[in-house]
Parts: sequence; C-alpha cells; structure tokens
Amino acid sequence: MSEQSDRWFEPDPTLREALLSRYGQVRPDGFWRQLRFQIKRSTWKAVIGSTYVFKRLLDIVVSLELLLLLAPLFLVVAVLIKLESPGPIFFRQTRVGRWGKLFSMWKFRSMYVDAEARKAELLARNESAGGVLFKMKRDPRITRVGRFIRRASIDELPQFWNVLVGDMSLVGPRPALPSEVDKYSLADRRRLEVIPGITCIWQVSGRSDIPFPEQVKLDVRYIESSSLRQDILILLKTVPAVLLGRGAY
Repeated sequence: MSEQSDRWFEPDPTLREALLSRYGQVRPDGFWRQLRFQIKRSTWKAVIGSTYVFKRLLDIVVSLELLLLLAPLFLVVAVLIKLESPGPIFFRQTRVGRWGKLFSMWKFRSMYVDAEARKAELLARNESAGGVLFKMKRDPRITRVGRFIRRASIDELPQFWNVLVGDMSLVGPRPALPSEVDKYSLADRRRLEVIPGITCIWQVSGRSDIPFPEQVKLDVRYIESSSLRQDILILLKTVPAVLLGRGAY
C-alpha cells in the first residue's frame, strides 16, 4: 500500500480532540466521581434484578396455585375433547422464546388432528392484517368443543405449566411460531427481548382484532415501560377481557 493511502487511515487530530472534549467525561474521573458512578450503576442493576426476581416469584406462586385449583376443569375439558374427536388431549407446538430460544408450548387441542395439513388450503383466506399471523374467524379446522374453549381462553390454561418451568411468564408478548419470526422485521424482533407471556397488553385491548403491526407497537411499549405494577394491572384487565371474549376466535 502506498504512503499516501497510509495517511488516509490516520485519524484527524482536530476531530480526535473534538471527540475527546465532548465525550471524554462519559466515564467520570476522580475517586469520588467513580464511586458515585459505581453506586448508581449497582443500584440500577439491583432494581432491575429484584424486579425480575419478584416477577419470577409471582409466576411460580400463581401458576402452581392455578394448576392445582383448575385440575377438575382440566379433567372435564379432557373428556369433552376425547368424546368429540379422536386424537391427543393436548396440543404441543414449538414456539420462540426470549432471545430466540425454542420451547414446547402446551394447549388443549381445539382443532382436528389434520389441522396443520389443511392450513395450506386456507392461507388465501387469512384475515390477519400484515400476513405474519394466520387468523380466521370461522376456521373449519376448529371442533365444536374447540370453539368454546377458545372463546373462553380455556385452551390456553395448560400454559401455566410453561410458566411454572420458566419457558413463559404470566405477562409478556405472546410467543410466536418460528415461521412467524422468520417474517419479522428488525423492529418486530424487539419482542424477543423478554420472556413471552400468557397474556399481554394487546390481549386486554382487543386480542385478535388488533392488526399485527399494532400488536408489535403495544408489545414494544410494554417492554420499554415494564414493571411489576404494570404486570399486575394487565393481569387484572385480563379477567374481564376473557369473560367478555373480545377478539377471541
């Protein structure tokens, strides 16, 4: 390489001085400034860490209690599913968790056993805006029992097991399918920064009636302002949203 091209890579001393002048004090100098900086940093980490610990404790306590309390309902639903159509009681599906980790999410089976094979025939009738999710208000693959347990969100109850083992949380963005994540934009992938949840901010605001781009915006807003207080408020709003069945199909 020529001497002239070597000089091209040399930093401009004027620019260097300007950068040092502007950003040189980002890390404070002096013992007391360093100490104050480290105390603030440690306090912030402790707040974030304690929030996660309390959130995880809430997940464990609530999910364990509900799994025990709902056991009789689980038995009734299992019998109804078996009586209507042959096949397994539970439906296990691979979903994408925090940082792209794959896990098995559990639901009560609400569709016929050949539902996945029939999906290709129905793609042209997708009613979800944006083309990332697949939703149909009158999906012919859903059984009669399945339609009822979906309307009442009973099909989601086995996910309390996912919460108990740590794959999911009570509150967080809904876990997506790998095929859906493949279609995510960079902005959409912000949803993968937190542990997915059973309920989320857009589920208490309209559920499936909200277009996918708006779901992403609501999830990002939740991530940026996440707190234990906000989680409790969302859980409280989930109860009337489920009872009224808004946007559930």
